[in-house]
Amino acid sequence: MERLINKLLDLRLFRSFKVRTTPRWIILLLDMLIVLTCFVVTVVADMYSQHSVTPSQTILLNAFIVFAVYFAVSYVSKSYTCVIRLSVIEDLYRIFMVIVISTLALFGLNVVKLIVSGTPFMKFWDILVIGAFSFSLMMIERLCIKYLYMRMNSVTEGRKRVLVLGTTFTSVLLANALKGEIGGKYLPVGLLSIKAGQENSEINGFKVYRFDPTRMTDIFATDHIEGLIFDNKSRNLMNSGFADYFIKNDIALLSMNRVAEFEQDNDKEDDRNISTYIKEVQIEDLLGRDPIVLNNSLVSDHIKGSCVLITGACGSIGSEIVRQVANYGASKIVLFDQAETPMHDLALEMRKDHPKAHIELFMGDVRNRERVEQAFKEFRPRYVFHAAAYKHVPMMEINPTEAILANVMGTRNVADLALKYNVFKFVMISTDKAVNPTNVMGCTKRLAEIYCQSLFYEAQKQGKKTQFITTRFGNVLGSNGSVIPLFRKQIASGGPVTVTHKDIIRYFMTIPEACSLVLEAGCMGNGGEIYIFDMGEPVKIYDMARRMISLAGLKPDIDIKIEEIGLRPGEKLYEELLNDKEKTTATVNRKIMTAKVKTYGYKEVCSNIDQIIKLAKNGDVHGMIYAMKEFVPEYKSQHSKFETIDKEIESDGTSAAPSKSQPNAE
Repeated sequence: MERLINKLLDLRLFRSFKVRTTPRWIILLLDMLIVLTCFVVTVVADMYSQHSVTPSQTILLNAFIVFAVYFAVSYVSKSYTCVIRLSVIEDLYRIFMVIVISTLALFGLNVVKLIVSGTPFMKFWDILVIGAFSFSLMMIERLCIKYLYMRMNSVTEGRKRVLVLGTTFTSVLLANALKGEIGGKYLPVGLLSIKAGQENSEINGFKVYRFDPTRMTDIFATDHIEGLIFDNKSRNLMNSGFADYFIKNDIALLSMNRVAEFEQDNDKEDDRNISTYIKEVQIEDLLGRDPIVLNNSLVSDHIKGSCVLITGACGSIGSEIVRQVANYGASKIVLFDQAETPMHDLALEMRKDHPKAHIELFMGDVRNRERVEQAFKEFRPRYVFHAAAYKHVPMMEINPTEAILANVMGTRNVADLALKYNVFKFVMISTDKAVNPTNVMGCTKRLAEIYCQSLFYEAQKQGKKTQFITTRFGNVLGSNGSVIPLFRKQIASGGPVTVTHKDIIRYFMTIPEACSLVLEAGCMGNGGEIYIFDMGEPVKIYDMARRMISLAGLKPDIDIKIEEIGLRPGEKLYEELLNDKEKTTATVNRKIMTAKVKTYGYKEVCSNIDQIIKLAKNGDVHGMIYAMKEFVPEYKSQHSKFETIDKEIESDGTSAAPSKSQPNAE
């Protein structure tokens, strides 16, 4: 018999069968057929034992009553909606409750009929028998469906043999689901446990492998296991360094965000394979930092119904702020950017993904004060998120005057107009490179911080209500020009992967986290704050390169070479989120802190910035850098031609700098 079933299931018709989930109406129909069958068998058996014949009209009426009760209870409880190939306990519980409730309901109707007419419409015993038989057959029905799915999926060619990490209920559920799906990519052959126990134990038919770092490589090779799958509950374990064992031994890692993703919703059909929710682990998944939990209700209360203007709206950070602001229900979102094609692309994306969002496209350059003012005058924004800036360190070392004009003069233009047009909150996006800057870009961002903070305190004296807030964070994963996309391109092209220095370290965060930070910090701030972010432990770029090569299934320094090319102009080995002299205070979010920084008088700031901008416009690079270093004394160039200016300042001591670089007196 089994051979016959196997032959039938191997037919092309069945092997090409694409239904992942049995249609719910079929399950409901089968359940009702079972109930009617049990009713007929019970009635016939009762008539045979009593040697009596019940009128056909009575049988039909009773059958209708039983059918109606069971149908109503099944429909309300949705006992037919479970994904049968995945569910076990849920099926048993739901069917049991349907039988119990239906039986009690029929008992109640029987009692009413007995009181009204003196005779029940059915024997109480028959109602119990129908319930018992129906429960048994419904469970057999579901087991048969499970069996058919298993047999139809018995062909394993092309499927990767994998282990599932863990022996919890969730791990077993995931393994069962992967094994039972049709046309799946993965075939679980066991569970990997990190706990001590019997070596040859089994759980639900899956062999339990005990983690032993001295034997795992041999086990994977001997049993032809190609990878390890883990779910979101194991992410902390993997981030703690556990993943490195598998990466170093060229064992593929696959992750599933959460099991709930493949648990079918009660109100809609879903015929996707569980395999579609599993992805190869990326370096972003293994940064060893807890996810950020932010106060979404706070942001929603502020942003919903407000007009929001975002400068640099088409950049990595700006575009994500646009998306998140749209999710929070802003009444109008003004996209301010000078990049024509990215603006067009973002507009198409927003039209598709956020069709209800009111998007305004405003081409402009923050260096053009008149154009910026047109945007403020026309839209009167309540919130401004200033993300427009030049950010690439080596490029700004080559073009320092442009860094000043965009990052300092551009910020001043937007901030001044925010104050003029009574914006409620102005949030500037800064960088960890502004702390003890070693390059032009970092110093320009520090100058922008200083200006915004001094402007806020000056505005307070004048009774103005605009709040100026700054956020600092480190490198953003996947942003334009960042190291991870570069490494991916280099690996895809066969290498080499280039790092500037073996010991260079950086802090990292994801783009959505960075933008969530900006939004929450902007909403929680009252003005004058510089917020920093607890970004966890820094990551060594060289180690990241090796892990990315291994995650790609290649061997570092064998398949892909890693070359050290030397620090770039203005680059330093490590970034700081705080100046050594600065301190922090806690906020309501333990991941966000307020930096206590040196404050400057507004007149002093304006005097120095005016002079620096004037020198930049005149193309006087030497004088401009000299003035920047005098005003921001912690700015010390590294690996840059501007190190000679540091030596000039040291040799000048207390003497005045050349007239062209001396800031105007207050």
